[in-house]
Amino acid sequence: MSTSGLTLVTSPTSEDATTASEATEPVAGSTASGGFLADTITELKLVVWPSRQQLFSESIAVILMVSLSAAAIAAVSRFFGWAASQVFR
Repeated sequence: MSTSGLTLVTSPTSEDATTASEATEPVAGSTASGGFLADTITELKLVVWPSRQQLFSESIAVILMVSLSAAAIAAVSRFFGWAASQVFR
């Protein structure tokens, strides 16, 4: 893949071009006003929603990490404030 620091670059294939053109084509039956809502509902049906237990445990993990980060930042800030007060008396 990489030889002596050079990166291999490939050009798009015909399959890539077909996939890209299909993605930009309008959906059959969608209108300008009602198509957005219908497409949004269709996309929301494809979402894999977390279970209640997974949502709870991941929320606790996020809250814990944010709290620990805030405590670490506060501790560093207080230390440097104390150190500055000792140096600049």
